[in-house]
Amino acid sequence: MARQPDHFSTQSAGYKAHRPGYPTALFDYLAAATHGRKLAWDCGCGSGQATLPLAERFGKVVATDLSPRQVASAEPRPNVCYVAASAHAPPLADGSCDLVAVAQALHWFAGDSFYAQVRRVLRRGGVVAAWSYDLLEVSAAVDAIIGRLYRDLGRWWPPERRHVEERYANLPFPFEQLPAPPFSMSAHWDYTRLIGYLRTWSATAACRRETGHDPVAAVADELARAWGNPATPLEVRWVLTLRVGRI
Repeated sequence: MARQPDHFSTQSAGYKAHRPGYPTALFDYLAAATHGRKLAWDCGCGSGQATLPLAERFGKVVATDLSPRQVASAEPRPNVCYVAASAHAPPLADGSCDLVAVAQALHWFAGDSFYAQVRRVLRRGGVVAAWSYDLLEVSAAVDAIIGRLYRDLGRWWPPERRHVEERYANLPFPFEQLPAPPFSMSAHWDYTRLIGYLRTWSATAACRRETGHDPVAAVADELARAWGNPATPLEVRWVLTLRVGRI
């Protein structure tokens, strides 16, 4: 069985508090693309950013993540079953799912073992959808500082991160591909929320563990000057990359 890395257990609380939500239109599109809405598998669910919107559209959601801390921090719902489990061994019956959804996680476990599970658990005609987002955009000044931080953390980014940078263009996705409209995310954050988000990066956590140094603190003052009034919310934007297939 393929090994699935866990890069986020140590920052599970921050992940829940500071990661962005996904657009409503994305989940409406996914629900409309499926032939049924009985069961969805949210694979690599983290602390549930995609799980709850799926639960509003499907009768039941099984949400799995390798990290027990992540699933423990997720918000419960009557029709959601959170399970700490590998993407390569989900607790799902053959042909039971209408949708397999993978939000900002496919690059960690894409491969033959995972795709075999997707084919196993999906009903005939079922849909698999994976999406990701790269660096945020705020303003030219803020973006330049964040871009430099990202590059300076280069040695601490796991190699799989390249797939996000490439917008999944070179990531295997062996399914009949469906056309999908473009999607983006936006939020209005204050400066404190931005700092919290940067500390959820896997490379930020890895750098702190290895060196004892907080790379976000090193750029915090410069970011604050570029932001302006720290209490003033600014629009934060991300472009979503979405790949959708049917079996």
